[in-house]
Amino acid sequence: MDRIRLVGGNPLNGEIVISGAKNAALPLMIASLLTDEPLVLSNVPRLADVKQLERILENHGVDIAVHGRRRGESDGGGQRMTFHAADIVDTTAPYDLVSKMRASFWVIGPLLARCHEARVSLPGGCAIGTRPVDLFLFGLKELGAEIDIDDGYVVAKAPKGGLVGARIVFPKVSVGATHTLLMAATLANGTTMIENAAQEPEITNVAECLVAMGAKISGIGTRTLTIEGVEKLHGANVEVIPDRIETGTFAMAAAMTGGDVLLRGARPEHLQAALDILAKTGVDLTPEADGVRVRRNGNGILPVDIETQPFPGFPTDLQAQFMALMTMSQGTSHVRETIFENRYMHVAELARFGADIAVDGQVATIRGKDKLKGAQVMATDLRASVSLVIAGLAAKGETVVNRIYHLDRGFERLEDKLSRCGAEIERLAG
Repeated sequence: MDRIRLVGGNPLNGEIVISGAKNAALPLMIASLLTDEPLVLSNVPRLADVKQLERILENHGVDIAVHGRRRGESDGGGQRMTFHAADIVDTTAPYDLVSKMRASFWVIGPLLARCHEARVSLPGGCAIGTRPVDLFLFGLKELGAEIDIDDGYVVAKAPKGGLVGARIVFPKVSVGATHTLLMAATLANGTTMIENAAQEPEITNVAECLVAMGAKISGIGTRTLTIEGVEKLHGANVEVIPDRIETGTFAMAAAMTGGDVLLRGARPEHLQAALDILAKTGVDLTPEADGVRVRRNGNGILPVDIETQPFPGFPTDLQAQFMALMTMSQGTSHVRETIFENRYMHVAELARFGADIAVDGQVATIRGKDKLKGAQVMATDLRASVSLVIAGLAAKGETVVNRIYHLDRGFERLEDKLSRCGAEIERLAG
């Protein structure tokens, strides 16, 4: 199993091109199931999760093609891919495929909407909490679906004539359920209103894709989405938005190590809460025409308290990275995790660097240290993995991050991007 070796202490200086957002690319790929015409996506990141979803979609009968770069496109850009679901040959998403990635469960919405039936294994993914699918099933039932659980599979059937529009009020915000119900409602009979919908930029990217495919959606970017069902969707050409989590991750890496990094392609409006918090730590953030510049030259890191919230609040997917940054702050900070109940598994690994972190329920208290020391550490989930890399970049001496397949799920060419900015980092095979 591959590992990452790095030697800390080098400030980051240079430019990092932000990849396409994994959390937008996956539901956009799934949206191809809604039409028998080709859906062309550009700026698709090269990630293990993308490859895994390709296998799942191919199992349903989707033809997938990867295109070469067009004239003028840089080698730092993502892939351009065509997804063509001319015929759905199988409405079952099997356990051996779905268990590897939670987002693959979302195929249940398009399959049910287009084929009026679906049999999808209960999902897997990172071990950061139970993350139940009850809101997904609640919403599908509101659209008229009959739902049964059979031997670890969700078996869903639409009423005769297909799903029926309805008013769906989520008791709490769910990105996955919003994606799934939004896609399902596009082909339902009548009008659907989704209240307390997630507002993440990735939701907007998918909603705008669906509109380009012929869907009728209003309220995009708000807590209330209204979808007027149509009989058929068509193909479209859509670009995956830049990854705001990757943006925040590299911004925190630059903040922790010092230096001057331009995050090319970053859209600050997609993570303003996180950037506002980062500015309070003493980091200089400057929006530029082609991205965001992050600087910290000599000044210390100030302690700041955060609480994770749904968008537009501080993202839970940046919590581990921010905690790594706070381990070297000049004082005591607190992190309150409100989204997932088991997202502090990185705490024990950060302690191996010498970090002083105490956890009491949802709250972690971090007492900053002047320096960290390199260590052998183990990745436990996607975002925890990269927090260990950030800590290692700033720690004195050598760090080895084991079990990095988690990183490959969500970060494209991580070692290459960091090494180009002066980090001493390499992948060790085996």
